[in-house]
Amino acid sequence: MTYRGVPAREGLPERLTITLWDFSWYVRTGPGEPFADLDVAFAQAVDRGYNTIRICAMPFLLFGSGLDTRALRLGPLGGAYAQRVRWYDVAAETTIDAREHLLELFRAAKRYDCYVITSSWEYQQSPAFAAGSDWYRALAAVAPEDRAEALARAHADLVDLLEAEDLADRIAFVELHNEVQVGHLTEGLPLDRDAAVLALRPRLERGIDVFHERHPDVPVTVNYAGVPVASMRGIPENVDVLVVHPYVYGVLDELIAAYGMRGPVEEFGQEKARRDLLLPDAPDLTDWTLPPEHRWRLDAMIICKPEIYVHDWVDTQAFDRWLYEHYGEHRIAMELKLCLWLDVAADWAAEHGVPLVLGEGWIGYTPLESTFEEGPVGAQLCRRAMAESRRVGAWGSIVCSNAAPHHPMWADIELQRECNALFAVRAPAHIDERRDRPVRRHLIAPTTAQGG
Repeated sequence: MTYRGVPAREGLPERLTITLWDFSWYVRTGPGEPFADLDVAFAQAVDRGYNTIRICAMPFLLFGSGLDTRALRLGPLGGAYAQRVRWYDVAAETTIDAREHLLELFRAAKRYDCYVITSSWEYQQSPAFAAGSDWYRALAAVAPEDRAEALARAHADLVDLLEAEDLADRIAFVELHNEVQVGHLTEGLPLDRDAAVLALRPRLERGIDVFHERHPDVPVTVNYAGVPVASMRGIPENVDVLVVHPYVYGVLDELIAAYGMRGPVEEFGQEKARRDLLLPDAPDLTDWTLPPEHRWRLDAMIICKPEIYVHDWVDTQAFDRWLYEHYGEHRIAMELKLCLWLDVAADWAAEHGVPLVLGEGWIGYTPLESTFEEGPVGAQLCRRAMAESRRVGAWGSIVCSNAAPHHPMWADIELQRECNALFAVRAPAHIDERRDRPVRRHLIAPTTAQGG
């Protein structure tokens, strides 16, 4: 019998305009940090045209770890390490009552008439920002075969809490975890991403069933790095929403490969990077790491050491100049890939009778101070992506993964308003529709996924 997805609750927006607050909304709450005042963050989001935030709700920590979270200490990874790396540049130590802080987020969402996609980044990097390793150790102690089910039970407990506090109406839907084929959920499975998508399916389907048993009226799903076009059959049949992250990379992929930024330390192009990309006073990669007492954090996160090193010590102008110099070689392929991936995802969602949400995207993981994503090339791709999201009938989409309070792009208010209007309302009169027309998608064949 074909599974029929749980429909969205009545009253939710016709289209979700999403800003990605990930785990930053609780690790960046110290003095001067972007989430020191949640009301300010929500007010700014609404002003930019957003109606939905997507977060790590730390479900396992709150409901599965057994840890006392009434005084959760959070802060930087250690020293200057990762201080110029997106999502990792936590500046100030802070202590929060984690459960109360979560409730306050939902209360603020209600005050500003916003909705929340609850997810988890816990098997990727959230615990790396805790003062001690207990959270990470508790996650690792769960057998890999059981991790999706443990997350499902934790999310179900979270919904119970929100229902008791009259806040469950703020939930757009639940994701068991972020980018399931990239991180510690794949422990013991093939390393190849397409193979991991297929191998994960039984684990994820069991987890989704566990959540459905507890909350049959709340839509639940998982999400994927990229669009797994070569392994769509590995997506669980019992998801209620299809969520994918179409990072097209292209020119950024070439840069990453050219310098070995996502490979082993010994294969990193140290001298080439020093000549082309790095600041003059950059140490060698082998000398750039965390102090011994903090090294457990390297296991609690998933970014490769060479990539952190380059982002920490990059000459940002040199990095962006490299991308601009090589972009022409990739422009058409990047646009074709974006349109193809969205068509494939929309087709799977239509076949299974579930809505499509594009929870992250578009170019990829650039250094914190890089402006390529909001510059003339990246901004145009954001516009194109939002127009394409509307064309394929997506329920939710995102201006860009970097359009959030903890990224410099947040300051580009007009671009965000423009892109959200393209998706949620209609194209403003000044938008040239010729640049947003669907391309001839039959010109290229499907490619394998490249996540964020």
